[in-house]
Parts: sequence; structure tokens; C-alpha cells
Amino acid sequence: MNALDFPTPRTTNARDFYLQRFGEVLPGFLTWSTFIGAVLAAIYYPVHLAVFMIVFDVFWLIKAIYVSIHLVDGYAKLKENLKIDWFSRARKIKDWEKIYHIVIFPVYKEGLEIIRPSIQSIVDSNYPKDKVIVVLTFEERSGRDLVKKRVEAVRKEFSDKFFIFLATVHPDGIPGEAKVKGANLTWAAKKIKKIIDEKKLKYENITVSTLDCDSRVHPQYLAALSHAYLNNPNPTRSSYQPLPMFFNNIWDTTSISRVIITGSAFWNMIQATRPERIVTYTSHSMSFKAVTDVNYWPVNMISDDSIIFWKCFIVFGIEYDIKPIFLPIYMDAVQAETAWQTLVNQYKQYRRWAYGAENTAIILRGFIKYKKVPLKEKIIRMWSEIYGRHSWATASIMVATFGWLPFIFGGENFKGSVLASNLPVTLRTLMFVAMFGLFVSAFLSVLIVPPNPKLKGKKGYLRLMLEWILLPFVAIPMGTLPAIDAQTRLMFGKYMQFWVTPKIRKGNIETEKAKIAN
Repeated sequence: MNALDFPTPRTTNARDFYLQRFGEVLPGFLTWSTFIGAVLAAIYYPVHLAVFMIVFDVFWLIKAIYVSIHLVDGYAKLKENLKIDWFSRARKIKDWEKIYHIVIFPVYKEGLEIIRPSIQSIVDSNYPKDKVIVVLTFEERSGRDLVKKRVEAVRKEFSDKFFIFLATVHPDGIPGEAKVKGANLTWAAKKIKKIIDEKKLKYENITVSTLDCDSRVHPQYLAALSHAYLNNPNPTRSSYQPLPMFFNNIWDTTSISRVIITGSAFWNMIQATRPERIVTYTSHSMSFKAVTDVNYWPVNMISDDSIIFWKCFIVFGIEYDIKPIFLPIYMDAVQAETAWQTLVNQYKQYRRWAYGAENTAIILRGFIKYKKVPLKEKIIRMWSEIYGRHSWATASIMVATFGWLPFIFGGENFKGSVLASNLPVTLRTLMFVAMFGLFVSAFLSVLIVPPNPKLKGKKGYLRLMLEWILLPFVAIPMGTLPAIDAQTRLMFGKYMQFWVTPKIRKGNIETEKAKIAN
């Protein structure tokens, strides 16, 4: 099957349409069935629900310990990799100088105070710049005059710093495209492909990294990517996943956002220790040959970072995998002009991430259409996808509330039972022990998060650790509810648009305006 035939969300074929809608409805249906089923079980089978919740909490206790072990393992790998001179290692491999790296920064309305440091991080990396190709791809719809000024500014400053520096503008209103980042990435990749073809570079010797425009790469990242690519027996059939960490402005945002976004960075670290089950997310790299072989990113889906992995996995089969790179890519935490707007934007960001549930339908249709992936692996991967989406939308609410439903709806017979008298103590004990994972996260945050510039030494560390007390209170409104929101919209066909997280660096706004004016 040709990659040009890869499923897309909107289809006029009747069979594909019903499969698509089934896959779109499934995550939300399972989530709401869980909530409604729990209430019905509390009314008609309160004892069964109580026993189930004890088993469920034991399961989450075991999972908390399991996740904490992976988190510690991920941190150990990060510390180990930070000590390595990756460029020295890469240079020892035959033909290392043949490898080129494309870095694509899609830009919407972000200012030069966001863009400049990201490009500068590539300049400051310890990989030869004559092997680096930087592409900035602006959106025409953000305003032609503004785009023109920013294109001219970055060209003037960086055009002579790399082997190739391309600043391009993605036109608005191309037929078949939605207003999504994947369309911009595809436009940029096709533009740079023409230049690569003119210079007769081989696609298999080129990697392409897609980074949000606020992303600052670790100085060793491109060298580590080269090392991983050169040591891979089949480098064009792998994605390469660094560790996204939202620490650029971590101390300028709210305490709630700081805890949430640090938890997200920790989860990325945990996932990196399980490469057989992760998918690409946020910033990642892959072979340019793989990108062209699968006909680029979908131009009408929100979740471009994960769907490109699924596209490669479904088309190429189980030979396609992910190689984690335990080096950080630093990005911006959500930040707005007010604390309330910061929380609103945080919610919208998590809702957009949770809208990755749209992948479920594409994966289902792809597994049916393409035969490269063995049936057993299809079942495992499909289960992992569905379970992950369901857990995201339900687990926090189940832990926090389901244990109390038998007392609310179970009647006097249940309340007078021995199980009812012991249930609260049992659940509280299990949850208290499960807080072990929270203590591990709080301790590691002190080791990973940059020091507070205003609170030096122990005071800064103590504040950071104490902020983790907020996590149980914000897990539902800022983590679970966005997932329910996204899945419910998808279930009823209320399709979301790509929401771009506004990026603000306090103290730099006026400077940015002055630079644009000049």
C-alpha cells in the first residue's frame, strides 16, 4: 500500500467514514460509560463497586511504584548522558561528516524574543554549522507586514550562520489543508527538499528535527542525534526522541502551571525509558528519507507530532521504532499576562494535547488497511492507545470519587455492612502509600528544575518541593477535565481547531516591539 493512501480524518468513502466515526466516538464513549456505569453500579451493586475500588487502588499503588522506578531510571540516564562529549563520540564513527541536520521551526505569531534564542541555541551547539540546515516557516495568516519584518530580521542575523538558512512563508488557504502545524511543516519540508535536490544530498544522510519556535536545544543534542543515527543499523526507520522540558520561563509562571508542566516533563522522562511503547511527542527527530517516503505530515490533523510516528509505524511495520535520546530540549511553560489567563491557557494546551485521541480512528483504519504490522502487535498497540486515553480522562476522578459512590447511592444496607465501615480507612491508606510517587517527583524536581533566581539556596528548593502539594488538587481540573472535554468534542463531531499556545516572555515585550520597529 502506498503512503499516499494513508487514512485522513475526513473521507467520502462510506466504509471509511463509519470506521472513522467509530474511532472518534470510542474514547469518549468509554470515558462516559465508565462514569455512568460507576453510578449505576453504586445504586444496584454497591458491594461490587467497593471491592472493585479496593482492587483498583491497589493497582494504582503498584503503578505509582512502577512509574517512580522508571522516573528515577530516566533521571539517572539523563545525568549520565549530560556528562558525555557526544561530538567526540560521533566523530569516531566512519562517515560521520556525511550527516546533515535539518531543524524546522514553525512560527505563528511568536515574537523575535521567542525566536532568536531558539536559533541561537543551534548556533551555540557543538556540532559543525556547515552540516546544519535551519528552516523558519512563518504563517501568512499571522499578518503579512509582521511576517515580512520578522523574516527580514532573522535573515539579516542568521543567514550566514549555517550551511543553509531558509525563512519561508506558508500561504493561507491551500485547498485540503486545515490551519494546523502539520500543514506548515509539510510546506517547509517540500521547500527545503528542492534545495537539497539541487545540492544532490542523499535523503538517508539527513535528519529532520521539528521544534516549536520556543525550543532551545541542548548544546550536545545534534551530536548525540548524529551518534544515535550512525549507530543505528537501520537509521531511516527510527524516530529519535529527546526530553522536552518546559523550563525556559519556569519561574515566571504560576505555581500551579509550574507543577503541572514539571510533571509533564517527568512523564516524558518516564516514557523515554519504555521506547517499545512510546510515540513521538512535541520536539523530535527522524530521517528525511522517512518523511518523504510517507509523504510528509498530515495537513489536516492537530496531533502532528504523534501521528507522524503512527504513519511511519503503520506504513513500514514493526521495523520502525523510537530511539530515546536522554538530553533535554528546553521549551516555554504556559505564561500569560495574568495568573487566571495562565490557567486558562494551561487548560487549553492540555486539551489540545488530549485531542490526540483523534489518532485512535486513524490508527484503527491504518491497521485495517495496511498489513505490515502483525496482528498481535496491532492488538497490543491499539490497546495501549485506548487504555492511555481512557486512563488520562478517568483515573484521577476514579481515585478521588468512586470510592464514595457506594455511600451516596448504596442505601442503608451497604452503610451498615462491615465493608462500608472499613472501606474509607482502606482507601485512605492505599492512597497515602501511593503518595510515595509524589515525594519522588518533589525530590527530583529540585535536581532538575533550574534554581529560583529570586529565592536562592534552601528557600528556593523548599518552595519548589512544597508546591507539589498542589498536584492532587489540580490533577482533575487541569489534567483530567481537558481530556474529557477533548474526547467529548470528538465524540459528538465538534472538531477542534489547532490552538497555538501564546508565548510571552515578561520583560522582553517592549524590547521586541522596538526591534520590530527598527
